Amino acid sequence: MRPLIRNEWFVRVAAPLLVGALVLAVWQLACQTYEVPAYLFPTPTDIAAKLASDLPGLLGALWSTLKVTFMAFAIAVIAGTALAFLFTQSRIIEFSLLPYAVILQVTPIAAVAPLIIILVKDTTAALTICAAVIAIFPIISNTTIGLKSVDPSLANYFRMNKAGRLQTLVRLRIPSALPFFLAGLRISSGLALIGAVVAEFVAGTGGRSAGLAYEILQSSFQLDIPRMFAALFLITATGVILFLAMAGLSNLLLGHWHESALKVEQ
Repeated sequence: MRPLIRNEWFVRVAAPLLVGALVLAVWQLACQTYEVPAYLFPTPTDIAAKLASDLPGLLGALWSTLKVTFMAFAIAVIAGTALAFLFTQSRIIEFSLLPYAVILQVTPIAAVAPLIIILVKDTTAALTICAAVIAIFPIISNTTIGLKSVDPSLANYFRMNKAGRLQTLVRLRIPSALPFFLAGLRISSGLALIGAVVAEFVAGTGGRSAGLAYEILQSSFQLDIPRMFAALFLITATGVILFLAMAGLSNLLLGHWHESALKVEQ
């Protein structure tokens, strides 16, 4: 057991960190060897120094982006789950509304965002709607599939025992849909962050509500490329943290009973 645990820790944690350290080392060495100016392509040390010096301002921008991300994610989870339950209870509702959900998913948010920003006067609300539009479809799709993916023998067993629709939903369909729903959360959390950043780019927000996208735009205009990379690093790190948080939630809820989270010894 101990060698297995150690090997798993190495594969999950140490190996990715070693690859990242190697990439950073090659990046640093290449920029120093070819004397690449920082305003063209900064070294990792330039980015780290800028991140340390401008951290308060960048963290303020990160908080503005996170507020939009969290609100959009919450809206996507609540609305997407409610729609998925409606779809499984009524095929008429599913056939009537699902095509519009697909249309929202395939329409580029950069094309829709200006209209939303014009119609919605409040900037934060407009950015939240844009991000929610991107994040909602994985919740709808995954949860709907999960609610329908029940074992036929178990469904027949519930019918034989004359279980009502509510009992079947609570005791059969929801547990069956939980892994699909949690997979949708992992996708949707990242999409909410992407949607918030893209909406900020389109809106070009500034002032107190300026997010990381605004910092990236300003840094590029001022040729402060290390600051731009520092903002990009914060966006990337936030996305990774959101994914790990959703993965941790999935392991917490599924780790003791579902095949996708059980650790199999080989």
